[in-house]
Amino acid sequence: MKYEKGYVISGFENFKDKDGYYVFHAGTKKTEKGIVTNGGRVLGVTAKGADLKKARANAYDAVNWISFENKYYRHDIGKAIDEA
Repeated sequence: MKYEKGYVISGFENFKDKDGYYVFHAGTKKTEKGIVTNGGRVLGVTAKGADLKKARANAYDAVNWISFENKYYRHDIGKAIDEA
């Protein structure tokens, strides 16, 4: 699958001073415009919580702190946690 590249990613500042929230770079690139998408899975967002259900909810909340054009993400990761 071919992914469009070069979209500026904003919102990293939302993770500053937020204990238990993390964003990992994968398909990103640092440019003069800032951090941009560079194909494939761009970022990994994870979070801690009092239990697995809360950690999953926190991670999906944190996904909304990041923005870039054509952003999409999986909604099924950890789904079994909510169904248990």
